[in-house]
Amino acid sequence: MMRKLAELTMLDGISGNEQEIRKFIIQNLADKSLKHYTDSIGNLIVKGKTDGSSNLKVMLAAHMDEVGLMVNYITDDGKLKFSPVGGIDSRILIGKHVRVGKCKIPGVIGYKSIHLQDKNERESVVKIKNLYIDIAAKDKENAEEFVNTGDYVAFASEPVFFGENRIKAKALDDRAGCAVLMELLEEVWPFELYACFTVQEEVGLRGALVAANRIKPDIGIVLEGTTCADVPKVKEHEVSTVMGEGPVLSFADRTSIADRELFYHFLKTAEKEGIPYQLKRTTTGGNDAGRIQTSGTGVKTMVVSVPCRYIHSPVSVLDLNDLKNMLNLVSKALHILPELGR
Repeated sequence: MMRKLAELTMLDGISGNEQEIRKFIIQNLADKSLKHYTDSIGNLIVKGKTDGSSNLKVMLAAHMDEVGLMVNYITDDGKLKFSPVGGIDSRILIGKHVRVGKCKIPGVIGYKSIHLQDKNERESVVKIKNLYIDIAAKDKENAEEFVNTGDYVAFASEPVFFGENRIKAKALDDRAGCAVLMELLEEVWPFELYACFTVQEEVGLRGALVAANRIKPDIGIVLEGTTCADVPKVKEHEVSTVMGEGPVLSFADRTSIADRELFYHFLKTAEKEGIPYQLKRTTTGGNDAGRIQTSGTGVKTMVVSVPCRYIHSPVSVLDLNDLKNMLNLVSKALHILPELGR
């Protein structure tokens, strides 16, 4: 799973442009006989193996897309102006290496040198509209030989294993969930399982709604990467999750409220099996559960996440033990899921 995770983060899949991720997942399914299809919006839906002992229909979702940028203008001197795709803090952008367009043209995000900034500029947060991407083009005509308006821009950040069982990479939100979902597809389930690798989560949870309306599940479980703020000067009650303390169970966020029966089922399973877990202390953010929950006539939903420091940046960090425990918890809880209906 760790190798797959690293390889997944090396691929570029900004919202609306997830085909590299989709192709990788299809090629790396352990059981090539699994039925799968891609819907009209780009979701990859894989039907898991079942022994048919339960008539429950369960949807597992992890999103393939990552945050990034999009070229919206090319200046006369060949610099690329851009807009964010998904939630990105402009403070992380200056000096970052990027890959532009289908040909992955190398570039760097630039800003006025500190020597030329006035006091106001030095002390304020830089605005995205004042940044640009330098691809070393001589002028606009030269830049247009390689880049078009509307091209996607991905962070050029390769995965690194470091410290005690940790990984630094871009797109851990949510390639981590995708890696776990791929592992779960190797098992045989007592119900109908649909593994949904969704698109466009970062720009409004769009793919999940389409997939849920198609599948019409009884239960939806979302596998996510979530914020981890166990860093200096963050107040204790604002530390949403702590790296290394296990997968995260969310009782609510801005888009959904967990079904309490499901929530306590996962919690009790973790305690019974001796799997470390933690509760998310904040109700910030949102994910695919928000659209799955209100799809069709309503779906019972639950979110299980892995803590990610520096989320939505080129250098996100997670603890691989948290990821292994996430897989273990989801697997154990799902295998006894049919008991909830009795």
